[in-house]
Amino acid sequence: MEIEAIYTLWLREIKRFLRSKSRIVGNLSMPVVWLVIMGVGLNSTFSIPGMEVSYLNFMAPGIIGMTLMFTSVFSGVSVIWDKKFGFMKEILVAPVSRVSIVLGKTLGSVTISIINGILILIIAVAMGGIALSSLSLWSVIKVVAFMALISLSFVSLGLAIAAKLNDTEGFQLIMSFLVMPLFFLSGAFFPIDNAPAWMKTLSSLDPLFYGVDGLRGSILGVSHMPLIYDFTVLAIFAGAVVLIASWMFNKME
Repeated sequence: MEIEAIYTLWLREIKRFLRSKSRIVGNLSMPVVWLVIMGVGLNSTFSIPGMEVSYLNFMAPGIIGMTLMFTSVFSGVSVIWDKKFGFMKEILVAPVSRVSIVLGKTLGSVTISIINGILILIIAVAMGGIALSSLSLWSVIKVVAFMALISLSFVSLGLAIAAKLNDTEGFQLIMSFLVMPLFFLSGAFFPIDNAPAWMKTLSSLDPLFYGVDGLRGSILGVSHMPLIYDFTVLAIFAGAVVLIASWMFNKME
């Protein structure tokens, strides 16, 4: 029964995504615009100190991380819509655990986020932001693993916050206030090595920093931290946020 509930909720999230053409276009258009304007436009202007990669190469993994974070964290809107239309109340009284509900919605949103991340990866390769020769089977496995952890972290964060809210406007305002600093402190656009000490400290508290660093290390072979360290920190954060989201859903009525 629990497995069936998880699968049903997962499938519902996937179908909702595939039926929303505007959502698909919206999720992909912003990262492509960033790649074209910032990556291609500034590629000949900026160089990365201490790294033998172009600015477009450096930026591409950061744009993938941005795509994963924004797609994931705003998936919490579906919880608020489910509350408004009564669907959430129906599944909360169903004979399944709250953990199964969280897992079903989380896995569905994580799958969608990873699909978007892979599409942006393909677009980045087509634009020359990532060399196809750098993507071995092992590097692709590492990239997908980091994609999964980034998605799991921010989907769970979005679900936890959405569990306490009842209006989409408030949710979007809170998430925009939260995710923009996380994005700019992640090192997606510039290396953290030469940043001020206070910014380095804030970046070390940013889970997306470890995700972007892991993606960059997996794709380019250049990272600020060892990949195992990035993976471990991100895995601990993801596990903690999943537990918080499950606890928040247990408090829902």
